[in-house]
Amino acid sequence: MAEATYSLIRFQEAGDSKARAGLLAGGRVLPLDGDINSLIEHWDTIESQLDALAAAAGGDTGLALADVEVLAPVEPAQVLQTGANYRKHVIDLAAAHREPGQDEDEVRAKTAAMMDKRAGQGTPYFFIGLPTAIASATDDLTLPSYSKSHDWELELAAVIGRTAFRVTPEEALEYVFGYTMVNDITTREYVFRKDMPAIGSDWYRAKNAPGFLPTGPLLVPAKFFGDPQDVQVTLKLNGKAMQDESTQDMIFGVAKLVSEASQNMPLRPGDLVLTGSPAGNGQHWGRLLQDGDVMEGTITGLGTQLIRCKDEVATEGSKP
Repeated sequence: MAEATYSLIRFQEAGDSKARAGLLAGGRVLPLDGDINSLIEHWDTIESQLDALAAAAGGDTGLALADVEVLAPVEPAQVLQTGANYRKHVIDLAAAHREPGQDEDEVRAKTAAMMDKRAGQGTPYFFIGLPTAIASATDDLTLPSYSKSHDWELELAAVIGRTAFRVTPEEALEYVFGYTMVNDITTREYVFRKDMPAIGSDWYRAKNAPGFLPTGPLLVPAKFFGDPQDVQVTLKLNGKAMQDESTQDMIFGVAKLVSEASQNMPLRPGDLVLTGSPAGNGQHWGRLLQDGDVMEGTITGLGTQLIRCKDEVATEGSKP
């Protein structure tokens, strides 16, 4: 029997508030028993069954994708986020924040040399996100009224398949179940504490508002995804490409990220490891998110996100 390509989703049927896991093959949704984390954790015993189920799918099998509401495909207990992990992105940031009088070309060259050294000798920069910020790939994004500096950061995310603790880079990808897409929304003015500059960054306030982690729509098993260091990350704002970069530009690849993340804490089945944002954020363009904006995010093989932005004040004012 030929192996069929498929992905996993979480969904709800019309009129039913219960979230279910499903196998998506050929535009049809095949409901599965158990929640998504249970499927990931017991993948070794059910993989062959799902392969066979996907191979046999067709015709009127299961449910039409158009007839279900697709939810975020994962329910992680832990979300690890990675900062400053795309070479061009870091160089652009350094150039944008250079001191008055500094030559831009010189700053770019110096930063590039630093990033090359970091790739060979340094370690990734991690921080923790809250699972409560996760939303689906089509949920509207409410822009909190406390700021006008909300920004986009489309990223590839690795989904952990089995408990990983202090694994090596050489074995790390064996612990990755698959991949999904996350837009890691950031409130720029909250990244650094102006009242306590010695403390540094404040990722809790900057990144964890409701809906600030649009995720999915698909969870693609690693065996179908191919090389995570050779996919394109593209975000369009109102139809214009703002981010369009290959994951080849990562300073630390997925294997290094998973390995390093596992050195301090065990990664559990279903956990997310975000891999950082490529160049082209709103801060770079001098254009941040506004009421009515539409973000269209794609990563090779992971489907499409379509997120509409709504200003919190405007939304509240429209209620009867």
